[in-house]
Amino acid sequence: MSDEAADLAVRLKEAHRRVRDLDADQEVKARVARRLIALTDASKHDVGRAAARLDTFLADLDAGRLPDA
Repeated sequence: MSDEAADLAVRLKEAHRRVRDLDADQEVKARVARRLIALTDASKHDVGRAAARLDTFLADLDAGRLPDA
């Protein structure tokens, strides 16, 4: 596993923890979780692109930009 892939794996694990602990309606949490699962799946094919998508995902999460229930 490359350093980039290992770093992404650590970041994805933390993102999954943050989604699990998210204080939001169950429907919203489910939508956010599905988005993260899709991102995690994409990381198997293109680590660089997945890392960029994770940056955007985390920025949205930090800013409270969550999908409507």
